[in-house]
Amino acid sequence: MYAFDFVKPKTLAEAVKALGAEDAQALGGGQTLIPTLKQRLAQPAVLVSLSGIAELKGVKAAGGSLTIGGGTSHATVAKEAKAYPALAALAANIGDPAVRSLGTIGGSIANNDPSADYPAAVLASGATVVTNTREIAADDFFQGMFTTALEPGEIITAVRFPVPEKANYQKFEQPASRFALVGVFVAKYAAGVRVAVTGASTEGVFRWTEAEKALSANFAASAVAGLAVPGGEMIADIHGSAAYRAHLIKVLTGRAVAAAG
Repeated sequence: MYAFDFVKPKTLAEAVKALGAEDAQALGGGQTLIPTLKQRLAQPAVLVSLSGIAELKGVKAAGGSLTIGGGTSHATVAKEAKAYPALAALAANIGDPAVRSLGTIGGSIANNDPSADYPAAVLASGATVVTNTREIAADDFFQGMFTTALEPGEIITAVRFPVPEKANYQKFEQPASRFALVGVFVAKYAAGVRVAVTGASTEGVFRWTEAEKALSANFAASAVAGLAVPGGEMIADIHGSAAYRAHLIKVLTGRAVAAAG
């Protein structure tokens, strides 16, 4: 580690002001940022903790949507997101108990790790990312590996999910980290089906539009059996080849549809 100033504001306004300092960095649950600091891959002069801001926490269901505060922990989502069972189940299977206790939905989405779970749920749900300055549609928010539409100093205050008719998330996990080797989130709405894939592409989370079209016409696992796997660059590493990940996309999509019923 190295020397830096640590600030823990109690309100969103105080946090926004603190992030206006030179080389300031927001800290959510710290499950990604702290290891990054230890490796000196990031060296902010000021660390602004968001963990003490009550207005960033909580889960509320109303009018067919579920709104989750950006500072809400994975464990809380797993326990309280009862209006969206598939999302609650996803949160319950992130990392281990320590990660679920400390990690936050806002921190996960802002980091946009290519193998993280929440981005798949946000994109498949057509959710809206709410910040201290604006609202961003999921389709516009994720812009590539570790890249989002967030501007410097912008804070995710909430994520608003329209609750689908049916949904399911299937993850083939890397057993040590419990990150998704490949994860597929399928959500069925009256307007159609959305399918988002995480863990597979070097570009990060993406929508499988061919599967969406097929499943909107026939919501059955057999609808994706004959589809070609999405194009683009698949991740290849010691845990799985590009071809293996491409194969898992189709398999997990079918399983998600079958589980969603």
